[in-house]
Amino acid sequence: MPAARWSAALVAGATLAGCYVVPMQPASPAPAVHVVPVPAPGPVTFTARLYPANDLATPYGMVGAVVTNDLNGRGHFSTAINGETFTGEATRAAGSSREGVANGAGNRGGYINCRYTMNNATLGTGTCRLNNGAAFTMHVGG
Repeated sequence: MPAARWSAALVAGATLAGCYVVPMQPASPAPAVHVVPVPAPGPVTFTARLYPANDLATPYGMVGAVVTNDLNGRGHFSTAINGETFTGEATRAAGSSREGVANGAGNRGGYINCRYTMNNATLGTGTCRLNNGAAFTMHVGG
C-alpha cells in the first residue's frame, strides 16, 4: 500500500474514532407499572333444599335453606320450618375440604342439625334432623 493511501486511511480512522451517535429526541421513560391488588373473593351463597325423609318431616314438605360460605371453612346457615326460623353456622370438618356440619337454633326454642358432603365447589348432599325427630335429605346448590 503506498504511503499516501496509508496516511489517508490513518487520518480517516482517527477522525471516525472520535464519533458517536446522539439521538435527536430524548428517550422516553419506561411506562409506569401499576400494581392493582386483586380483591379477596367474597362470600358465596348457596341455596339448599330439604326433602322429607321420614313420617315426622312429611307434613313440612320441601323446605328451602340458605348457606353462605365465607371461604374460610365457615359459613352461615338459615331456614324456616313450620313458622320457626332457624339460624346458625356451617363449618367444614377438621382436615376435610368436603365434609361439614350445619346447626341452627330456632326462634321458638327448636334446633336443627345437618351433616353434608360437598361433591364439588358448588354442589353437595346431606341430611338434617329437627329436635322433634323430623329428618330431611339435603341437596346443596344447583
